[in-house]
Amino acid sequence: MNIKVDDLTGPEIAELLNVHLQGMKLHSPPESIHALDLEALRQPGITFWSAWVDDTLVGCGALKELDRHHGEIKSMRTSDAFLRKGVARGLLSYILKEAERRDYRKVSLETGSMAAFEPARRLYSQFGFEYCGPFSNYKEDPNSVFMTKDLRS
Repeated sequence: MNIKVDDLTGPEIAELLNVHLQGMKLHSPPESIHALDLEALRQPGITFWSAWVDDTLVGCGALKELDRHHGEIKSMRTSDAFLRKGVARGLLSYILKEAERRDYRKVSLETGSMAAFEPARRLYSQFGFEYCGPFSNYKEDPNSVFMTKDLRS
């Protein structure tokens, strides 16, 4: 798997992010959707990566800088044909190494509380993320789960 910074201009990534947003709409009420669209992912402070096997897009993920020592994982998504084949694990590992390289002290994320998001929550837990309260501009929401990982330990 080749992971590279993506400029968000290719049709493959546009389609994968569209599938990601549609999935969020399917499982979450509108007020609880925190996924970013293409334009929002292009803002300064967000690095976006795509993962490829040969010429096939297999997944994506992003890291948003909240402040000098705190990052947020955004837009983690695996292509449906590559689910449960290690793509998310590889991307998450890559993003966490980048967060450490940037000298972040912690990395946090928001994901859904519904059953559809259980595999994601399980993966994050396996990487040492722990449940926490809302961070940054998030508010308590029964449809959201907040997790954080201390990178100093």
